[in-house]
Amino acid sequence: MQCPLAAFGGMDADVWNEQVAQTYDESSAHMYTPEVLGPTVDFLERRAGRGPALEFAVGTGRVALPLSARGIRVAGIEKSEAMARELARKPDGRHVAVTVGDMTSCQAPDAFSLVYLVYNAITCLLSQDEQVACFRNAARHLEPGGRLVIEVFVPDLQRLPPGETARPFHVGEHHVGFDTYDVLNQHVVSHHYTIVDGRGSTFLSPHRYVWPSELDLMAELAGLELSERWADWNEAPFAASSRSHVSMWRKPGDRSESR
Repeated sequence: MQCPLAAFGGMDADVWNEQVAQTYDESSAHMYTPEVLGPTVDFLERRAGRGPALEFAVGTGRVALPLSARGIRVAGIEKSEAMARELARKPDGRHVAVTVGDMTSCQAPDAFSLVYLVYNAITCLLSQDEQVACFRNAARHLEPGGRLVIEVFVPDLQRLPPGETARPFHVGEHHVGFDTYDVLNQHVVSHHYTIVDGRGSTFLSPHRYVWPSELDLMAELAGLELSERWADWNEAPFAASSRSHVSMWRKPGDRSESR
């Protein structure tokens, strides 16, 4: 299924192009490790209950496919046709029904017990209005008692010395990444420099960072109530020093009402 692509939520459609889609899994290999992916899928499986579940910005299916393998019926919304094609090419890709379109407005068939965004996907929307629209769209997809789960980083401004605008977030043998901040507009650009088979590549992705309290207000505007907040998928307590959080909001009502 396809929705109109005229509005890409502030992101340049060319960011998630064919070249990026084809190398996405390899460049994000650290996100596929059992210690990262296992707790993510465990957490979402428990919150989905009997399902079905809907992933906004489903990408190439890093989370959707293993969650589907647990017996949860999973669907996705994805704005990049190139990323959606990579998911469809995978052996079990047919088990995840993908609607191509903007997660701020595109409607997937069915009502869901769980809608989720992982790996900072909410920050790919570059304005507050678009992020609010995303929450409202998620709420529209949820059945009564359904849950919205978001994984996102906590803005790293405490570690940004006065006068500096850049901070590294990953330094490895084959990848170096750093962020540059525009604190006036709550914008950050992630710069990725990767070497694969002796060849170098660069990838820049813009984001709008957002504070936990701001997300809570967006949820309230969408008619959702905060029910959980953790520092990570392992449900470590969220603290002032936490560098990320996994938060869950609930749509009022009883799930049995929609069954």
